[in-house]
Amino acid sequence: MMCFIGLEGVKLSAKKIVYISMLVSQALVLNIIESFIPVPIPVPGIKIGLANIVTLVTILMFGFKESLIVVVLRTLLAQLLVGNITAFLFSVSGGILSACIMYIVYKRYSRYFSLVGVSVFGSVAHNVGQLFVASIVINNFLIFSYLPVLVMAGIIMGIFTGLVANFFRKYIKNIEYNSRW
Repeated sequence: MMCFIGLEGVKLSAKKIVYISMLVSQALVLNIIESFIPVPIPVPGIKIGLANIVTLVTILMFGFKESLIVVVLRTLLAQLLVGNITAFLFSVSGGILSACIMYIVYKRYSRYFSLVGVSVFGSVAHNVGQLFVASIVINNFLIFSYLPVLVMAGIIMGIFTGLVANFFRKYIKNIEYNSRW
């Protein structure tokens, strides 16, 4: 079975579809839970990024293309529940850029960066992706003056989500999967 979303090269077996569906469901649940958690910093746009834990786990288990599937499906389903197209654009752009950067850092620079470091890069990239879309939506690139605040928040939240993903890494190794999917 071939995947949609323009990822024609991704072949999905029934087993892989089940795993990816579970990851999408987990990311969606974490996204919903996060919407009920008040962030102690009264700065707009700052979130913990719990769903990014699942993106990082997907990169560890499968790879880049599958992580994009999880990000796009999670953001699409979350926005279908909320019904806000602008929020979808922010979320999907941040999520895709985050997945891209985390994959590159994990695959090419893992000897220099731990999983926590990979997560920090992804968290900051998520914020940059969202700022880029915001600058297009409001037609003003001055919004990037907000970047230092979001970078600091991204570092803190990235450390947290990286520590959580690192905790689950040992359990991921016990899940039966292989490269012949």
